[in-house]
Amino acid sequence: MRRGILITVLAVVAFAVIVIARLPATWVIPTSSAVASCGAVDGSIWNGTCVGLTTQGKSVGDLTWDVHALRLLTGKLSANLVLTRASGSIRGDFDVGLDKSVTARNVQADLPLDNDLVMMLPPNLRTLHGSTHTDIALLHLTKNNIITQLQGLIEVHDLEDRDRGNVMPLGSYSLTFPGGSGDPTGQLKDLGGPLALEGTVRLTQDKPGVVVDTFITPRPDAAPQLVSQLQFLAPDAQGRRELSTEMTF
Repeated sequence: MRRGILITVLAVVAFAVIVIARLPATWVIPTSSAVASCGAVDGSIWNGTCVGLTTQGKSVGDLTWDVHALRLLTGKLSANLVLTRASGSIRGDFDVGLDKSVTARNVQADLPLDNDLVMMLPPNLRTLHGSTHTDIALLHLTKNNIITQLQGLIEVHDLEDRDRGNVMPLGSYSLTFPGGSGDPTGQLKDLGGPLALEGTVRLTQDKPGVVVDTFITPRPDAAPQLVSQLQFLAPDAQGRRELSTEMTF
């Protein structure tokens, strides 16, 4: 197994952020660069359903919307949206401003790591499998895909790396953002699995990216291949191994 498996464990954080950042822009609220079409439409522009929504030739699911017409007077397109897929769903309240920024509130999503989501990752991380759960109270995304506000919870469960027929269990993880000013910073911890993990995740605003600082400790049931990926990190007095990494989107 390659060293990339360890980075995969940490990249799940970046993955979760990418999903939350891009869904409003490309799936839920198609832009002019993401040509969208419906197999069938029912209702009106204010309240209706698009059955068989596709964007850029890819099937997305069924989209239901409820537009808050009076908020148009404030210069915002505001709507409650529900996207239903065979494999899961996304629902929440979304505002799109004249500056093309997106503000999302009360977003709940439960989705597997299927091909559509995994393809958002760098090529060397597209062997991930598992499921995701998000519960976002507030997210603000600029037109440049920079997250300036984030409050909520992101979880990844039963993560595995399936590379060339080999299956490596990587565990389950949660990432909690308390909200507030400055760079959004969340607390990362494991929810069980081969690695005990705790640390912080900071979303950078000067350029789209994420800085991850973690302490990792292999548990007794960790696969030898996974443990070997940690050998380049010196343990501290508690047996924890510190790893810091930075990624850009």
